[in-house]
Amino acid sequence: MAAIHDDVLGNLSAGKASGDTMHICGADPGVTYATVTANTLGNDTAAMTGPAASTQAASGVEILFPAIAAGTVTNDGDATHWAITNGSSAVIASGALTASQTVTSGNTFSLDQVSVAILDAT
Repeated sequence: MAAIHDDVLGNLSAGKASGDTMHICGADPGVTYATVTANTLGNDTAAMTGPAASTQAASGVEILFPAIAAGTVTNDGDATHWAITNGSSAVIASGALTASQTVTSGNTFSLDQVSVAILDAT
């Protein structure tokens, strides 16, 4: 299940400003940084992009984490989830990968662009 940290729900621009590290994880990391670091299988850094602005016919707001072509795998395991963090203490958002992937330390991984969207209430 996807999760967005409470601090980001109220201010998606803050998430855009601080999200700079994408982790692949072997278990659902939720929004707790210690859980991300305990379950990380690899990571890559990049700046969040796109304005925290209207998306999908003005039905909400979104920010994007760019696609990763050569992330660093740091542990062996089955990657099942992703987590965007500020690289040191906070989780911006997390969610399940479309399909799990076995990874080996020392290799690289790729990941499609991740969109974090908050739709308007209906």
